Amino acid sequence: QVQLVESGGGLVQTGGSLRLSCAASGSIFSRTAMAWYRQAPGKQRELVARISSGGSTNYADSVKGRFTISRDNAKNTMYLQMNSLKPEDTAVYYCKAETSLYAYWGQGTQVTVSS
Repeated sequence: QVQLVESGGGLVQTGGSLRLSCAASGSIFSRTAMAWYRQAPGKQRELVARISSGGSTNYADSVKGRFTISRDNAKNTMYLQMNSLKPEDTAVYYCKAETSLYAYWGQGTQVTVSS
């Protein structure tokens, strides 16, 4: 089983930056694809960025060029560097671990961007 704990959310002004972290328990982190999702009030949860176990990345069009996903396998931690934040980035951000059999979710961290 994998446990995920997100941190780094908060309140920031438009144009500001935040870095989210997702710390994972267990020994399978390095072999697991990881992803960040977000869910705004009244909207469906959506994929923000994903990183494979080998480090390949893909991003939602809405965040390309502004967000960067990365991972540190030695620390069992995934990151999301968010720059040039916009009010529409306001949401609860969740990390997800995608094993071959199961998907695990963290509890989420709130990101609020004020205009």
